[in-house]
Amino acid sequence: MAKIYITTAIPYMNGTPHIGHAMDYCLADVFARYHRLIGNEVRMSAGTDEHGNKIQQKANEAGVPVKEYVDKNVALFKDFIAKLGVEYTDFVRTTDADHERRVQEVWKKLSDHIYKATYAGWYCTGCERYVTDKEYEETHGVCPDHNKPYEKFEEENYYLRISDFKDQIRELIESDKLLILPEFRKKEMLALLEDSPDVSISRPKKELSWGVPVPGDDEHVMYVWMDALSNYITVLGYPENEINEWWPATAEFVGKDILRFHSIIWPAMLLGLGLPMPKALVSHGMVLADGQKMSKSIGNVINPVDVLDRHGVDAFRYYFLRHIDTFDDSDFTWEKYENAYNNELANDLGNLVQRLATMISKNNVKFEKHNIEIEKQYCELMENFEFNKAFDLVWEKVQNINRRIDEEKPWMLAKAGETEKLNECLNSLANELVYVATLLSPFIPQTAEKILNIFDGQVNPPAEPLFPKNR
Repeated sequence: MAKIYITTAIPYMNGTPHIGHAMDYCLADVFARYHRLIGNEVRMSAGTDEHGNKIQQKANEAGVPVKEYVDKNVALFKDFIAKLGVEYTDFVRTTDADHERRVQEVWKKLSDHIYKATYAGWYCTGCERYVTDKEYEETHGVCPDHNKPYEKFEEENYYLRISDFKDQIRELIESDKLLILPEFRKKEMLALLEDSPDVSISRPKKELSWGVPVPGDDEHVMYVWMDALSNYITVLGYPENEINEWWPATAEFVGKDILRFHSIIWPAMLLGLGLPMPKALVSHGMVLADGQKMSKSIGNVINPVDVLDRHGVDAFRYYFLRHIDTFDDSDFTWEKYENAYNNELANDLGNLVQRLATMISKNNVKFEKHNIEIEKQYCELMENFEFNKAFDLVWEKVQNINRRIDEEKPWMLAKAGETEKLNECLNSLANELVYVATLLSPFIPQTAEKILNIFDGQVNPPAEPLFPKNR
C-alpha cells in the first residue's frame, strides 16, 4: 500500500467560487478516489489564501473587518467543495496561527537566498506580481488575464533570489524530475524561467497591513507567493515535524494561470529548503463559454452553483470530467450540458440500470457477483492523469452493455423458457455493469454507489430513474 499526497491550489478569498476552482477540486478528487479504490492510503489537502491587498480592499469596500470578510468567503468555499462531493483530509487557512508561525520559519530557512532592495517597475494588482519590461512590451502595457493596465510602482521589498536556482530548476524540468503536465506546458515554463526575475516576497506594512509579519522586520509583511505556496508543506506540520512520510506530493493540481508560480517560485523555495520536488504538477486549461473566455465584462460567466443546481453533483462531475479536456481549454454551453445529461447519463446509463435490474427482478434471477480485477489500461490512464480518456474508456463499456442487451435479447430467452441461458446472460450483463460502476466511482461516486447497492444481493430496480429528465 502506497502513501499518496495530493494538493489543490488554494483559492484567493477576494471572491466567490468559479468553474476553475471546481476543476482543481474535481480532478484532485478523482485521483484521490482512484488511489483509494486500488488500496492506497491518501492524504489530500485543500485550503484558502487569505492575505494581501485585494482582500483588504474588498473588505474595506464591504465595510466589514477583514477577518470577518475572509471568514465568510472561506465558509462559501467549504460549502462549494462539499457540494462537489470532494473529500479532503486536510484544510489549511493562511490565517491559521500554525501556518503563520510555520511560514515564518520557512522564511528564516530561506534567509541566505533573500535580500532587500528598492525596485521600480510595472505591477499587476490582479496577479499580485511585477512584470518584466519584456512582458510589458509584449502585452502593450495591459495584463491579458485581468484586462487592466499595469501600474508603475517603486517600493523597497524583500526578494527571493530565483537566480540562485535557475540552472537546477531547468535541469529538473528538462529531465522530468519535476514533471509538468501537459507536456506542451513544459516548453512554456522553460521559456518563462529564462526571463524570470528575482521575485518580490514582501510589501511594506504601510502599504499592506493584512499579512504575515516578516521575521525580524516589523515594517514588512510577507507577500502572496511565499505565504501561499508554503501551505502544501505547512499543512503537513513542516518545519517542526518530519514530513517525508507524505512529501513529496504525488500530484499538485493547479490551473494553467498559476502554473508559472508552481514551476519556478515553488521549486526555488523547495531547493532552498533542501526538500524534494512534487512528483507531478498537473495543470488544467480554462473552461470557455460558447467558445469565449469567461468574463464579467462580457457577461458570459457560468456560475458553477447554477450548473450544480440544474441536475445535481454527478451530472456536473460527468460533464466537466468527461467532456472537458483534462489538460486543454474546453467549451461549456447549456445546450451541450443538457445533451450530455439526457442522451448519455439518462439514456445510456440510467435506462441501462433500470432495464437490467427490472429484467433480473421480474425473472427471479439469482445474481451472483464476481470478483473484480481492474484492468491495466484504466490504471495507466488514471495514473497518467488522462482522466477524460479513462472516462471515455468506461463509457465504451456502458455502451457495450447496451449493445449486448439488444443483441442477446434476454426477454426472448425468458419468453422461450430458457432459464439457464437467461440466468447466465443476465448475470454476465449485471457483473459487467457492477464492474463499470466500480470504474465510475472516482468520477461520479454517488451514482456508482447507487448502482452497486442495486446489484448487491437481491436486485431491486430503483424506485426513481437515476437521472430523471423532468428535473
